[in-house]
Amino acid sequence: MPEYINHEPQPERAVLVAVSTREQSKERTDEYLDELAFLLETAGGIPVARFIQQLDHPNSVTYVGAGKLEEIRDYVKAENIDMAIFDDELGATQIRNLEKELECKILDRTNLILDIFAKNARTAFAKTQVELAQYQYMLPRLTRMWTHLERQRGGIGLRGPGETEIETDRRIIRDKISKLKEKLKDIDMQQSVQRKNRGQLVRVALVGYTNVGKSTIMNLMSKSDVLAENKLFATLDTTVRKVVVDNLPFLLSDTVGFIRKLPTQLVESFKSTLDEVRESDILLHVVDISHPDFESQIETVNKTLSEIGAGDKKIIMVFNKIDAYSYLPKDADDLSPTEKINYSLDDWRKTWMAKDTPCIFISAINRDNYQEFRTLLYNEIKDMHAIRFPYDNFLY
Repeated sequence: MPEYINHEPQPERAVLVAVSTREQSKERTDEYLDELAFLLETAGGIPVARFIQQLDHPNSVTYVGAGKLEEIRDYVKAENIDMAIFDDELGATQIRNLEKELECKILDRTNLILDIFAKNARTAFAKTQVELAQYQYMLPRLTRMWTHLERQRGGIGLRGPGETEIETDRRIIRDKISKLKEKLKDIDMQQSVQRKNRGQLVRVALVGYTNVGKSTIMNLMSKSDVLAENKLFATLDTTVRKVVVDNLPFLLSDTVGFIRKLPTQLVESFKSTLDEVRESDILLHVVDISHPDFESQIETVNKTLSEIGAGDKKIIMVFNKIDAYSYLPKDADDLSPTEKINYSLDDWRKTWMAKDTPCIFISAINRDNYQEFRTLLYNEIKDMHAIRFPYDNFLY
């Protein structure tokens, strides 16, 4: 009986590399690498080991110092590692030098995120936006891409334009970028017309860090079937649904999630998608309260909202996943200062989060406090609706 041969491609194995600086503590660097590992798993790879070096700033030639680079090289060779992924964006010179030293595929955080976007793009609109971002990332690294692609065939970080561009030059890449920008400009106009045709209904947008449960809330409120997975960037295309809470209609949109060090190429190419956020009346800022670093995620989202011109919008904070939240109750005899790891949900409700901005603590998956959430949203929309349609007050 012939032996069965498995021709399925094996997941690529990777080491993760980061630099811890004075501005970025070892603990914060570990958190960033946890996220980088999740990004890799979302892309289909396997994180095998991680390397962290304490430096004032990344080495401009090889990102890490000579001793750490030798340590990584020995591990990559001994364990037959497929690729090394770096937590910061690398320049062409750094990539070229690292490939020469480590003799494996080199990716940076930006390249990995672009790969996940390419993998998850479903519509022609999303694919065009991702393709533009990939070409913009590729252009300054084109010299490296030629030799790199002669040696590597497919796999993580090489989806999209990739291999077909081995023989191209910068002029052709720039032409492609120009054509994609023109194509997106046409789509921008179509999207703008579509938004205007939605009438004067109050518009609410779900925003937040990636993988905090925005799509789950969208499905719950609109009874739709938006993809909701425990993966980063499961949603790329904006989904808009008409929702009615009690007697009050409004438009609810689910948007792409934000992340630390979001590539500037993606922010630029996803302008049309982010317009949905800019033109909304109310933003539901969804937060995963069970995430140990959720306060830093809030800062990242607020910073991104400011960068895209949506920092002055009316915001309701929605602290999701209370079903997964856990804490260590403090011993009554413990006289040491209370730390955040000892905070209960009631403690969090008494902090800044409940004072400056309307907020609610829910579990979308279990519908905990869902009715309270609907009531809060209803009251906010009603006030805005009353201003926009003063003669409709008899409805409430």
